[in-house]
Amino acid sequence: MNTTNYIVSTPTQPFDASIPWLETQAEVTACRYEFARMNTFSLGIATSSNQYMISFTYYAHAKTFCDEFASPVAMGKGETFPVFYNPLDPKQNSRSEAAPTSRVPPLAYGVAGSIVISLLYLAMMGGCQ
Repeated sequence: MNTTNYIVSTPTQPFDASIPWLETQAEVTACRYEFARMNTFSLGIATSSNQYMISFTYYAHAKTFCDEFASPVAMGKGETFPVFYNPLDPKQNSRSEAAPTSRVPPLAYGVAGSIVISLLYLAMMGGCQ
């Protein structure tokens, strides 16, 4: 008799919130491949490389919500997966791309650096005449 134990991972809460988020099942509605794109704000650095955009729907508080997220692997239409949502604002979910990030865009560093260099130059030259 085979008595192998399997560990099943359970999803965890997405954010450290004062109110616990609720879990529901989401269904994949579309999956499309996206090539890496470069834009002027990323200073020529590809922001995401060859990812699938997964569109999905989930049901919460008697409404159906739609969203999408980037994934390195494809998912078939009709597949289901667990997702957490905020009971106070059900359109917020654990797979949302709108989750707050703390990264500063590279353009902000360029602007700040230009200002600092300009101020140093003016200070060395004795100010504006």
